[in-house]
Amino acid sequence: MIRICPSILNANFDDLPGEIEKVAATADLIHLDVMDNIFVPNFTFSPERTRQIIDFSSLPIDVHLMVAEVDKKVGQYCSDNAVSITVHYEACEDPLQTLKEIRGLGKRSGLAIKPDTPIEVVEELLPEIDMIVVMTVEPGFGGQSFMASLMPKVEKARRYLEQSNLDDVWLQIDGGISLSTIEIARRAGADTFVAGSAVYKSDNPGDMVEQLRLLAINC
Repeated sequence: MIRICPSILNANFDDLPGEIEKVAATADLIHLDVMDNIFVPNFTFSPERTRQIIDFSSLPIDVHLMVAEVDKKVGQYCSDNAVSITVHYEACEDPLQTLKEIRGLGKRSGLAIKPDTPIEVVEELLPEIDMIVVMTVEPGFGGQSFMASLMPKVEKARRYLEQSNLDDVWLQIDGGISLSTIEIARRAGADTFVAGSAVYKSDNPGDMVEQLRLLAINC
C-alpha cells in the first residue's frame, strides 16, 4: 500500500485547519514536524500546540519528533488522533524503551535516522518498530534537495523487513519528495512518502497528492 503524507511544515501556520482540509480528500495522513530548536536548529510547535493540531485535524496525524532527550517527552506530544509517533535514533538514550513506550500509548512506533546514520542501527530494534523513517535531507528545514545517494540505505531497510517477514512495518522516506523523486524512492523500496514543499507550494495541493500517489503506484 502506498501512503502519501503531506507535511504541514510548508503550510500556512496561521490557518492549519484550512491547509489540512486542502488535502483531506486525497492524503492518507498529515505529517507533523515537531522541532525544539535544540535537536535541530529550528522551532515549530510546543507540546501543547502539537496536541491541539492533532485534535483539530480532519486527517490522522503522523507525528515526527525532532526533539532532544525525546525519551522523557514522548507522552507530552501524544493525543488520540495521532496514528504514529516517530523519534530519532540520535535523540534517544534508550531507543528500544522509547519505541515500547510509543506502542504502550497505542500508537505506531517510528524510528527515524539522519542521512549520516547507518541503517544497521535499526536491525536489532525491528521487533519494536512499526515504521522506519529514512531522512533524505538533513532534518530541520523544509524545501531541501532529495539525497538520491541514500537509496542503498532504503534498499537495505527493505531487505531487513522482507527477511524478517515484517510486512506490516512501513518504510517512510522524509525529505525532498516531489514529482521528480518519488519514483526513485519507490523503486528503492519505500511505501510511505512525506511531501511538504511539493504539495503546499503547488497550485492545488490535493491534486498534487494524487499525482504523487499515481507515480508511486505505477512506477
